Amino acid sequence: MLKTSLKFFKSQKQFQNLTIYGFGQVFNLITPFLVMPYIISICGESGYGKIGIGMAWAFFIMVFVDYGSEITGVKEVAVNRENTKKLEAIFITTYATKLLLLITIIAILSIVFFTIPYFSTDKSLFFFSLAMVVGQFINPTWFLQGVENFKWITILNILSKIIYLAGVFIFIHEPEDYVLSNLIWGLGMILANTIAFLYVVFDYSFSFSNTKKSEVKKLLKQNFSLFSSQIFVSLQMYAPIVFIGIFGGNTMAGQFKIVDQIIVIFKTYLLLFFNFVYPRICYLLDKSRQEAMRFWITYNGLNLIFITICMTVVFIFSTEVVLFFNPTQVQLISDLLKIAVFIPVIQAISIPLKQLVLAENKQKQYVRITMIMTVLSLLLIVIITPLYQVLGVVLSLISAEILISFIFYWTIKKQVFVR
Repeated sequence: MLKTSLKFFKSQKQFQNLTIYGFGQVFNLITPFLVMPYIISICGESGYGKIGIGMAWAFFIMVFVDYGSEITGVKEVAVNRENTKKLEAIFITTYATKLLLLITIIAILSIVFFTIPYFSTDKSLFFFSLAMVVGQFINPTWFLQGVENFKWITILNILSKIIYLAGVFIFIHEPEDYVLSNLIWGLGMILANTIAFLYVVFDYSFSFSNTKKSEVKKLLKQNFSLFSSQIFVSLQMYAPIVFIGIFGGNTMAGQFKIVDQIIVIFKTYLLLFFNFVYPRICYLLDKSRQEAMRFWITYNGLNLIFITICMTVVFIFSTEVVLFFNPTQVQLISDLLKIAVFIPVIQAISIPLKQLVLAENKQKQYVRITMIMTVLSLLLIVIITPLYQVLGVVLSLISAEILISFIFYWTIKKQVFVR
């Protein structure tokens, strides 16, 4: 079995793509480690907590701009990669839809940030964080994933992070400069993604003059249910730090952000791994179920082993890892980290199951699952956080991940595993 898997692994162009893609993601993974100690030393845990809250809101707003295109767009491009006219229609319709949504959302948020006290007391932070939303609007990664052009994905990832690294050390020198962190991140995204966007447009000779209003309306209707589910997914991911900030203050939010940022490195890797494997799963399922499942088992199995090893190392050296960031509550954050390491391991199981749920066109079931799980998870956080503070949030997240893994498996076991 191992010999067969290795032969399959080496014989595929996927190995080359994974190497290129992996190089870019390694750079993504180490970037936070390079800036976190510096930002915390300048802005403190409270300032770092504010940065985390602003970033959480930005990532949540991105869901409204993406409108499910990071999933449906990838699949449509992957299936139609040999049809240039179809690719153009998918590309221009997706961006026309995203532009309409971006304009609407920024108009609404401009009013919200000035009128609601929660936002108006730190409106510069939230306004500057919108640069990340604009950068995500431009981002053509979903298209590049579909055609499996991982070289350009790697280029734009590295370029955006280099800009961010340089900007942090050049412009952040005082505690109040925390408001600039997300702006710098967003500007890096805008520049890198604009270059990649123009590359796609000119390389494929796409023309936006062919945009059809009817196709935009059709996309808005088709993606609504998936978009709704993504709202709940993002709430589950980004609401915890907001709730901690409300119930425990910015310093506690900063402590959670330190733990979360360490774990997010691996959660981000898992998301990017999903983005790498998902289009190939969709493509292969359309051709050969047996080959698709062999690919799914090989890549996701090796990935689970890798994540488990990484999390074991983090667990053993949790104190040393936390000391690197120079926080005030080393032991508290170290203990939290030892518990939080279970989250990526569980996600390394649930994410492959999610690949199959979506690839098997079970979007309706996926929507119901994510909606129910998010509501339960947020209820747990709201109930437990005032009692157990950050520990309650971490335990709630672990419980939710375990449950969603079982539900995903139950959803596709008869169609995929029982034959």
